[in-house]
Amino acid sequence: MALVYQPVMQLSGILVSLLGWVLSCLTTYLPQWKNLNLELNELEIWTMGLWQACVVQEEGGMQCKDFDSFLALPPELRISRILMFFSNGSGLLGLLLSGFGLDCLKIGERQQEQKKRLLLLGGMLFWISGITAIVPVSWVAHSTVQEFWDENIPDIVPRWDFGEALFVGWLAGFCLILGGSLLNCTICSTEVHPSSVRYAVAEQQDQCQRLEIETRP
Repeated sequence: MALVYQPVMQLSGILVSLLGWVLSCLTTYLPQWKNLNLELNELEIWTMGLWQACVVQEEGGMQCKDFDSFLALPPELRISRILMFFSNGSGLLGLLLSGFGLDCLKIGERQQEQKKRLLLLGGMLFWISGITAIVPVSWVAHSTVQEFWDENIPDIVPRWDFGEALFVGWLAGFCLILGGSLLNCTICSTEVHPSSVRYAVAEQQDQCQRLEIETRP
């Protein structure tokens, strides 16, 4: 039964990883990494992402302005840009490699060892992609908490809060790590079950030979 469920686990790992990769790309370009509500004007909500800052107004919609300089950004946003790019790139490479290593793919059907290596490498790339997606959103969240509870900042100064993109990034990292784990679990199972199948076939052949000997006159 385990051999039957291997393709299902592989496809599940690919689909979950694909979902994580799409969410990771979405997190990279969403402007809602930080939210700021102004008490003086509750109709406006300021948001900040890796690429631009936006203001959301109930009457005028959303207006955004791109950051003028990469070097002028806070260090957590500069490093987050690099890590999210690396996460998206490694996730895309993992999808390509693990896709060619699927058992349901007829290409390279006789090269099972190479397909296992592709699945293993794809699963490791998903792990790397998931970790590099979780690190920047967690870093931005940590710096936001520190600034929010900073006693040196006057109480009248508005404080930044968590944006929706942080939660999307955490979900993306979890999906990528889970998808990579499912792929690697299928590799561990394929190392055991083929030998058991060959043993069962050999045992069945022995039984057939015994029946032939017993039925001979």
